[in-house]
Amino acid sequence: MEELQSALKEWDLIVSTLPEKGRCLLTTRDFYPGEVIISQEPYVCVPNKSSGDRRCDGCFTSSNLRKCSACHVVWYCGSTCQKLDWKLHRLECQALSRLDMDKRKSVTPSIRLMVKLYLRRKLESEKVIPTTATNNYNLVEALVAHMSDIDEKQLVLYAQMANLVNLILQWPEINMKQIAENFSKFACNAHTICDGELRPLGTGLYPVISIVNHSCLPNSVLVFEGRLAVVRAVQHIPQGAELSPVAWTRAHTNVLISYIETAGSTMTRQKALTEQYLFTCTCPRCIKAGQSDDIQESALLEGYRCKDDQCNGFLLRSSDGEGFICQHCGVVRDKEEIRKIASEVKSMLDTVLMSSSAGNHQETFWMYQKIETLQRKLSHPFSISLMQTREKLLKILMEQQEWREALAYCRLTIPVYQSTSYFYLDMPGETYLSSTGVYPGFHPLLGLQYYTCGKLEWFLGNTDSAIESLTRAVDILKITHGTNTPFIKDLLLKLEEARAEASYKLSSKDE
Repeated sequence: MEELQSALKEWDLIVSTLPEKGRCLLTTRDFYPGEVIISQEPYVCVPNKSSGDRRCDGCFTSSNLRKCSACHVVWYCGSTCQKLDWKLHRLECQALSRLDMDKRKSVTPSIRLMVKLYLRRKLESEKVIPTTATNNYNLVEALVAHMSDIDEKQLVLYAQMANLVNLILQWPEINMKQIAENFSKFACNAHTICDGELRPLGTGLYPVISIVNHSCLPNSVLVFEGRLAVVRAVQHIPQGAELSPVAWTRAHTNVLISYIETAGSTMTRQKALTEQYLFTCTCPRCIKAGQSDDIQESALLEGYRCKDDQCNGFLLRSSDGEGFICQHCGVVRDKEEIRKIASEVKSMLDTVLMSSSAGNHQETFWMYQKIETLQRKLSHPFSISLMQTREKLLKILMEQQEWREALAYCRLTIPVYQSTSYFYLDMPGETYLSSTGVYPGFHPLLGLQYYTCGKLEWFLGNTDSAIESLTRAVDILKITHGTNTPFIKDLLLKLEEARAEASYKLSSKDE
């Protein structure tokens, strides 16, 4: 712990323990939007496994891949990645090669991640792989497993997975109970590694990043630069000023990221956190559960629309329970009417999932259009379910290269992404920026939506609109992603080219 504290001083951070929250990272100086708070390479990581999307085990690229000639499981993009990974893969390769080919093909990323965890621990103990203060097995041991909170069904699954790991490693002294516990640690602490556009590439274990606590109103964001996990501030994080021993933690500010999708009601978020991470959130947004602001937020994000198409009011259940009353214009909407449309939407959603899995793309698109029409009648314009349906339509249209229709749906989603009315919550020693809506101003998903919109506008010849959208994308993503990643450099280049094109068109008109 002392070594970790010493290493974190260089980041202007300290590890502390808070009542009911456990370990956390606290700042010892002010951080400002866009500043890197901390970054870490994975202790172990694996790429996702899918038949059409193989990736290099070293850098996660999907280009110029060659399969390991011995195990036939792992892929590399070239000798550089293969050599860097060789100390660890040499042992994994031997273990995998002992399995017959059918069993090798069935090894999942989760199993590989656990195998690599134990192999790295072995190599560390033999001094083959060096340890650092921020990357060593002791930090993995310190992670919370929540074993006492797991149901019997999940415990049985972890035991079965532990047996598979034992089958691969074949170490007589291996502790099966410890393997099962480590699988529980993976479930609570491993991170999905994504590219710049937040598309999942793999899974990694980052022991120090895992110390960062959750909030549904985060002051930081976690993104990845290749395999490197980077936490950046998305708002001013003050050092604080209180110095008394009782309020020692108030003299430093907790670094907070979001573990889950924050677009949802308090009930939805709490359910996701309880099921995946086994804790109840007490952030400033969640402690308002049942209060008027929380009720309004839930009605906007997951509730119904007013019967009057010209009204954007939100609905609450009437006192007699027979309908829903618009809180803006007072119009009552019949409960049976809502039930009927909601039932039709659910039925179509069940059907479209089967159609999509069968590869019927045109039928899938038509059904999502029908669902969107019904949801527009049923749900509030800021509804998460309506936005998600439009996202699916946007994705299908992009795949079919129907650019104009894709742009129309992209533009429909942006007001929902940015539908944020801010207010401040003052708590003793702390000020939180709260929001009613989907995402705060500096959220990567909002920036990426502007990026998509700008690309489509530019492709369709709407250069001025493209410049506006790409500029907004840059304003957000330079905070969340920094300015030196290939993705952001490409975005800045696109914006430059769009501006040059607009300037050329303007000069041509003048001539």
